[in-house]
Amino acid sequence: MSAMSGKPDGRHALPLEPRVQGRFARIATAETPSRQPVCFRVSLPDDRAALRKLLRDRRRALPAATRIAAAETLADRILALPFLPDAGYVAGYWAMDAEIGLHVLQLRLPPSLIWCLPVLHDDGLLRFAPWRPGDLLVTNRFGIPEPDVSADAALRAEDMAVIVLPLTGFDARCHRLGMGGGWYDRSLAFRAQPGTAPLLVGAGFAVQRLDAIVTAPWDVRLDAVCSEAATYLAKESA
Repeated sequence: MSAMSGKPDGRHALPLEPRVQGRFARIATAETPSRQPVCFRVSLPDDRAALRKLLRDRRRALPAATRIAAAETLADRILALPFLPDAGYVAGYWAMDAEIGLHVLQLRLPPSLIWCLPVLHDDGLLRFAPWRPGDLLVTNRFGIPEPDVSADAALRAEDMAVIVLPLTGFDARCHRLGMGGGWYDRSLAFRAQPGTAPLLVGAGFAVQRLDAIVTAPWDVRLDAVCSEAATYLAKESA
């Protein structure tokens, strides 16, 4: 393994998403989740670490049929966003730890929208590289597959038209609680105001919605959040 990049020496080709092989045939018959927004009004921990654990446990507890149907509905909602561009780079993520999957979204993108995945750079910022099913992937220092390209040759966040971000929690005002590593906040620090490129879309399950998230100075507000139950737009909650 390279000490600088965190990538293993071996290279491998992986399918579209881990643990989703054979599931596409079941999507049409999967149980449809509730379309009503869900917001849990329970006592929540004050510190972010405990809150992240609680929200991760919520999404891990979702049954497989709900996850499959949610990925389908999520794709519909993102593709219906009023600000979705006609062309450009769309950055997604490789779903891990029970995150909502983006495999359906990737398959439904028009050819003019080029799917990209994050690549870790040694400067602590994310880069992004185009990726299609069957392209080579390597595992980064966190065990997440990423395109087998040099981080120096990959695209910057400023080059993306849209970035779909994973999240641990969100609220209706499009505030995001991330995983705690700060990768997206650092990489998007240049984007001070919502509505400027790249457009930012959070993706999560309805069970991850909170009444309100107490933001930190470095948190970057999203333009929209989509779950299987609802779409939230920042401009409508300003």
